[in-house]
Amino acid sequence: MTNRILRVVLLLLWFELGVTLILLPWSDYWDVNYFLYQYPSLALLLKNSYLRGMISGLGVMNIMFALEAFRRRTPIVVTRS
Repeated sequence: MTNRILRVVLLLLWFELGVTLILLPWSDYWDVNYFLYQYPSLALLLKNSYLRGMISGLGVMNIMFALEAFRRRTPIVVTRS
């Protein structure tokens, strides 16, 4: 039972992290934040579309991990006594 709960928690964590990583680089929170005002040279890197796409790609990978964990079933081991 504990194994099942842990699996569901990890599945939800991977899925939520994936959705966050896909949506966050393209939102206003990414464009207007403390670090861009504090370090203007960092703005060139953080506003780069390639970096945003790479971070969104990591989000897609996390969602794929979640779907694979949902699809994969752990086999029931039968022990002989």
